[in-house]
Formats: sequence, C-alpha cells, structure tokens
Amino acid sequence: MAAAAPPTGEELILETRGLTKEFSGFVAVSNVDLGVRRGHIHALIGPNGAGKTTFFNLLTKFLVPTRGAILYRGSDITAEKPSQVARRGMVRSFQLSAVFPHLTVLENVRIALQRSLGTSFHFWKHETSLAVLDGRARELLELVDLGAHARAVAVALPYGRKRALEIATTLAMDPELLLLDEPTQGMAQEDVERVTALIRKAASNRTVLMVEHNMRVVSTIADTITVLQRGQIIASGSYAEVSRNPQVLEAYMGSTGVELGRTH
Repeated sequence: MAAAAPPTGEELILETRGLTKEFSGFVAVSNVDLGVRRGHIHALIGPNGAGKTTFFNLLTKFLVPTRGAILYRGSDITAEKPSQVARRGMVRSFQLSAVFPHLTVLENVRIALQRSLGTSFHFWKHETSLAVLDGRARELLELVDLGAHARAVAVALPYGRKRALEIATTLAMDPELLLLDEPTQGMAQEDVERVTALIRKAASNRTVLMVEHNMRVVSTIADTITVLQRGQIIASGSYAEVSRNPQVLEAYMGSTGVELGRTH
C-alpha cells in the first residue's frame, strides 16, 4: 500500500517536496513529500533509525538538505537560518529538557517572553524592567499547570514538570507551528498523561508537528500520522489506517522502540 499523497492548497501550513539528506553516501532522509494541515496535530513515527530526528533538524534548519524544498505558509524557507524560521512562527522543542536550571520557573518563561520587548540580548538591564512580562508569564504557567510552582527553581522540578516548563517557554514565543521532539520521552505514565493534555491545550489555536514513540499518546491526540522507515514515508493517515497498514506492521515487527498498540 502506497503512502497517502500530501494534502494540497491553502490548508497546508508546512510542506516538504522531495526533501533529501545524505551523509557521506548514506541517505538518512529520502525524497520526502509531507504536508501538514493548518490547525492539526500531526505525528511523525517510525522505528529507531527511521530518520525522524534528521527530518526535524532539516525542517528547523539545523541541517541543510542535500536537495528538495521546505515551504512554510507557501514561502520557500529551504535556505533560511534557524533564527529566521523561528521568527516566522515555527518553533521547536528538543528531546532533552532545555531550561535554565538555576532560575525560577517564572524567570524561565519571562526570558522567553523578552523578545516582545526587543531586549532579548540585553541581560544587563535591571530585573524590574521585565516586570511587565509577569502577567503573561503567569498565564502561560497556569496553562501548563505550573502556576503554583512559579517561584520554584527549575532544577528542583520533577522531570515531567520540567518538560511542561519547556512547553511554556516554547509557547511564550507565540508559535503558529509548534514542533515537539519526543515530548513524553522518559516519563512516568502520570507525567505522560499530563503532558499529553498540555499538547492538546497548546494545539487549540495552533498547529503541532510532533515526533513521538508512545503510541498511546499518538493514537489519542494525532489527527494525522506519518510513518517513516529508512528515511522514506511508507504510510500516512489516521491511526486506524496506519495501524492496519501491512508495511507499517512489517516495519515495526521486532522493533524495541514502540509497539503499534494503544498501550505503552
């Protein structure tokens, strides 16, 4: 069964055309045509080594494609830098929690909000100049259920709440397209459920593209699932469609990364 053709037209917020990345003759991503619909949660899955993280690095410009094109809101961004892509409203989180460990939870979000003041790199300014951001920072903390932890030092937070803080700092940049790389990796089930709910909240007025191994999460919240194997798309559609796809079942046979079921 062939992979579904990507959607076309104005409904697409992100599109790749023939996206390819080679490393010294090894093809990590091969001729990928992907379309992400505006307002959807789109999950990218695949066995370990399928090329998911490489593909994410291409989208966010941490890697330069060997060939192919990336379009965001109809504009070709293939040659742009990571900072340019972020300013367009395409913002990424990473597999490892990326917060300032010795600052408070509130301070972490406030730093992310500094861009709106045009003082992002003016760290010598007095702290009181940033107080205007406290209201919005607290709103974001409430959104991710961290309101009661505003004065806690980030390093003291449990792992799941650190990931929630990272989502808050990412949302502080007001992304139109949120890219999440393994948002529930290494979490206990309680934290997985919390972060899954946060992703659903975050997607209420934006688009989410996520790499995720936990199939319970994917089956619960993803509108569309695209499956990569050896750098190529082998299936795309709803969870019900891809979970019955013979190529997908074969790709996961014997994989230790994930299981194609609703339990983790």
